[in-house]
Amino acid sequence: MTSTKTVLLVDDSPTVRQVMRLALERAGYGVMEAGDGEHALQQLDGRRVSAIVCDLAMPKLDGMSFLKQMRALQHYRFTPVVMLTTESRAERKQDAKQLGAQAWATKPCPPSQLVDIVNRLAR
Repeated sequence: MTSTKTVLLVDDSPTVRQVMRLALERAGYGVMEAGDGEHALQQLDGRRVSAIVCDLAMPKLDGMSFLKQMRALQHYRFTPVVMLTTESRAERKQDAKQLGAQAWATKPCPPSQLVDIVNRLAR
């Protein structure tokens, strides 16, 4: 039996987290949740995370700052990250890519599309 892959959802909207969590759980993923980047960093305590789905605009610690700090953690340096945000400017996408984000999905993102992206990244 293979172990369940885990996705960390980081978004300040409980509704977005709930919708995405349900879609990911139906696809067979375990899901951890955080309402901001600060809480997400606290959850990166050595547990195996197959992928991270992260909002850009959040209180306390935004998505870009979270991504930068997460990449500094040796255990999570190569963890795939999907930015899920209302932001669609090309320069923001490029900034996220330079910080190590592998994918970008614009809200509202159909849950099935997010699952497809996570399936590709969390191999």
